[in-house]
Amino acid sequence: QVQLVQSGGGLVQAGGSLRLSCGVSGGTFNMGWFRQAPGKERDFVTAIIRSSGRTDYADSVKGRFTISIDKAKNMLYLQMNSLKPEDTAVYYCAADPAGISRSTRFWEYWGQGTQVTISS
Repeated sequence: QVQLVQSGGGLVQAGGSLRLSCGVSGGTFNMGWFRQAPGKERDFVTAIIRSSGRTDYADSVKGRFTISIDKAKNMLYLQMNSLKPEDTAVYYCAADPAGISRSTRFWEYWGQGTQVTISS
């Protein structure tokens, strides 16, 4: 049984940093992060191919966020720096064996979500 368990998040001032974690059990996968602000659709943030380390970032986070995988621990991370109020959202990790995509419909497994709030 595949499980994605998220941790991290919280409240931070604009310009600050946070790190999100996602522990994966039940297999090894390509991984991604999405976020959903109140009243909006779930949007792509970043993703990584496990085997090659190739990454993809949304323009809105490029240069500020970094996705990484600790293969030994089967953990996914999202380091978020220079945070802005518009980064406020519930963040979700996602996993899939086939590849990566910016579409939510592609991903097979999802974490429970964690709230990130950036105050101005």
